[in-house]
Amino acid sequence: MFIIENTGLAIGVCLLAMLCWGSWSNAQKVVTGQQVPVSLFYRDYVLGILLWAIVAAFTLGSFGRFGRSFLTDLHQADWSKLGLALAAGVVFNLGNQLLVAGIQAAGLAIAMPVGTGIALALGLVVNYLAEPDGNLPLLAVGGVVVLASIACSALAYRAKEQHADKSEEGKADQASDDQKEKKDSPQKGGALRGLLIAGVGGIVNGFFYRLVTASLAEDFANPAPGQLTPYTALVVFALGITVSNPLFTLLLRHFADPPDARMRYGELSVHQHGIGILGGLGWGLGMLALLLASIEAGAAISFGLSQGATIVGVLWGLFAWHEFVGAPPVANRWLWAMGASYVVGVGLIVAARLL
Repeated sequence: MFIIENTGLAIGVCLLAMLCWGSWSNAQKVVTGQQVPVSLFYRDYVLGILLWAIVAAFTLGSFGRFGRSFLTDLHQADWSKLGLALAAGVVFNLGNQLLVAGIQAAGLAIAMPVGTGIALALGLVVNYLAEPDGNLPLLAVGGVVVLASIACSALAYRAKEQHADKSEEGKADQASDDQKEKKDSPQKGGALRGLLIAGVGGIVNGFFYRLVTASLAEDFANPAPGQLTPYTALVVFALGITVSNPLFTLLLRHFADPPDARMRYGELSVHQHGIGILGGLGWGLGMLALLLASIEAGAAISFGLSQGATIVGVLWGLFAWHEFVGAPPVANRWLWAMGASYVVGVGLIVAARLL
């Protein structure tokens, strides 16, 4: 099977994971922008993750002179290790569906940094306690700086909302107080609820990576009996997402779908299905990259780097989706501060592995 044995390459692969994880939500924006309920998009997204896991297992995971092939690895695996990888998929699916619901309500540029930032800070602690690897002071400072970037995103959101309130007050002569309340309250309440949902999703997602890495062999080239290679772990992880999806989709229907949504899964076009699957393929590629890099880069470092996906997501939200068009200059300054602090935090996490 294909493995990574170089620290520099492992860090580069973590950055690939960051790019993939920061970009998949664009598929959600495209499909739901066509009046498709997010719960229907998510079904295709999960299918994309499962398809990528299977294809990777029978290609990259089955050829080469290192380790065990996928089927051989699956047959010899301990049930406890398979259970950890399966549980990781279930935990991830719960946290990610909450994040998706938060993005739908509050916007990509705000919900993404809140959800992934909390997951990063918590994940750093969980993964480092399990496998101490890297410079602890640098890791700690990097995590604190990332949390500061979350505060900046919240301040940007607050500045935008205050600006919107003042704009509406200037239009008071064009609408009655009752009409204004009906117009404004759902939007404000939905955005605030989106932030809270994304935050809870971040807490849940702080644990899934530790579960899946606990199932992995400590040496991919010569894996110990009973332990899993990254390809087997990814397939079982994807199965955990798939089997839990019918239950957790109820969350999306409740929190993210329009109350009057009537569209059925079979009514989506081939193009819409394809975009959803493509989003899942992209996320799955990032997950495999992260697992392959986990030994050389370290679990805490690799997970921390992957959460730089927030920067990618924010850039998509700002420049592709124009989510802050019309916002006051102070909101944009907070967003730039968020981006700068996140870059510094991720840089410190990288340094913690190299120094």
